[in-house]
Amino acid sequence: MIDRRTFGKVVGLATGATVASLAGLPASPAASATPRGAAPTLPAVRPGTHTSFASLKQVKAGLLDVGYAEAGPARGPVVICLHGWPYDIHSFVDVAPLLAAQGYRVIVPYLRGHGTTRFLSAETSRNAQQSAIALDIVALMDALKIDRAVLAGFDWGSRTADIIAALWPRRCKALVSVSGYLITNLEANLEPLPPKAEYAWWYQYYFATERGRKAMENKDKRHDLTRLVWDTVSPTWDFDDATFERTAAAFDNPDYAAIVIHNYRWRLSLADGERRYDGLEKRLADRPVIKVPTITLDAERDPFTPPPGDGSSYRGMFTGPYEHRTLEGIGHNLPQEAPTAFAQAVVDVDHL
Repeated sequence: MIDRRTFGKVVGLATGATVASLAGLPASPAASATPRGAAPTLPAVRPGTHTSFASLKQVKAGLLDVGYAEAGPARGPVVICLHGWPYDIHSFVDVAPLLAAQGYRVIVPYLRGHGTTRFLSAETSRNAQQSAIALDIVALMDALKIDRAVLAGFDWGSRTADIIAALWPRRCKALVSVSGYLITNLEANLEPLPPKAEYAWWYQYYFATERGRKAMENKDKRHDLTRLVWDTVSPTWDFDDATFERTAAAFDNPDYAAIVIHNYRWRLSLADGERRYDGLEKRLADRPVIKVPTITLDAERDPFTPPPGDGSSYRGMFTGPYEHRTLEGIGHNLPQEAPTAFAQAVVDVDHL
């Protein structure tokens, strides 16, 4: 889930429409591979319209053999969609066709430890610190010969996209980031939050224990735990059992438990990272601003939406062309709950 530092209660901000620009400043022009002018309005798609991807592929990239879905023309401008926890590529199963229909080449990878993504070596540390995951995506871009892409994500995916946009802006044409600026600062994460805020992070503390680790290694307990998270962080999403089961299959990856446990323990400074990433983590600890064109999205019913819910808590971290939108009545899995709004943000940010 998102960084503890940004956790807060939801403030409902009704807008009269599903998507509203609440805190964005006027955007200045930015270069785009798509035709200049107003972005097209995408047709509305009902969440759950699609249940699978037409094309699933594998490619060796960096430390991994990455599994990914692909949609759209091979020579189209690229959008890379990045999922979070406990989710997988199906968070974008309705988003990808919308973008492909607009001529985008859409890449949706399984993050390390998920789905068909595998480590190339048994000797590689099952490390899930933020810089390692970001480098996975840079390596994927290199392997697919993608120089630049629009990056769009939520949860772990937002953090990963934020890092690439901040540290390697040449690789990020534009950014859609759910919950805003999620780059983790380990020192800040040591500070306690108000008890009500800490309450929703129960699984993070559970994962800090051996009981939590064993639960994640047990298929049945892992299944029920992740389903509970879905139910609680997306209280208005009327998904069926089959929708969850399609994603839960990605949790059977042999490295899933190790990756999830390390991610949350590392963020609480309870697990070490690797020294080879120290330089990158030092740069991230300095809270680098993001200069690429950005649209941030907040989900009004997501318990992790940072207060006050209008994007103002992180507005200063984005210094390029920028808009903010809040989606009323939507929970944490924003792309799957509101695919049209998410895809529209991708197209719009490409025209900022």
